[in-house]
Amino acid sequence: MRKILALLCLMLLSGAASAEALRITVFGDSLVQGYGLPQGQGLVPQLERWLNENGAEVQLQNAGVSGDTTAGGAARVAWTLSDKPDGLIVLLGGNDMLRGLPPAETRANLASILQAASDSGIETLLVGMVAPGNYGPDYKAEFDSNYPDLAHRFDTLLHPDAFAGIADKVGGDIAAAQVYFQPDGIHPNEEGVALNVAALGPAALELVARIRN
Repeated sequence: MRKILALLCLMLLSGAASAEALRITVFGDSLVQGYGLPQGQGLVPQLERWLNENGAEVQLQNAGVSGDTTAGGAARVAWTLSDKPDGLIVLLGGNDMLRGLPPAETRANLASILQAASDSGIETLLVGMVAPGNYGPDYKAEFDSNYPDLAHRFDTLLHPDAFAGIADKVGGDIAAAQVYFQPDGIHPNEEGVALNVAALGPAALELVARIRN
């Protein structure tokens, strides 16, 4: 009888452990922080709902700082990782691009962030940014290549474009895209966030699978 009870206890404990929600930190700038959006409608809460609706069992932690550059991210990543999350989603680089900072600096800062995650044994998903053509072909090529190159170097998962959901919806029509942005033309509104989350979701699910395996 005691053996049966012990077996039942082990089964219950095992089930509780498997159902425990993963803690994943989303690390970035105002796109992560939820600038200009109603509570519960930013990237982090919308992505958490999307993942849990798809069976992921996660809790997402918002580590977004509005206005942050990759240099700012590199300066605070150690403090962020001291909380020992199960996984990390990195979305940075937009403010570097808006300020015209050298892509090589962006690459070095992102590499520092990814190295810190790797040293801590934390599985990571890198979310890319795509430079517009008005920066010139050389800048665009160098900036855009940062993300796939670093994902390959650090063996992280990659979602190539933070705005992929909106881009897929409007098919490159800039005028049509404005309905999914706040008046500043930079930050998505809640409908735009929902589109981007739906595009990002499968890569985030793959991150969850990597962590659990």
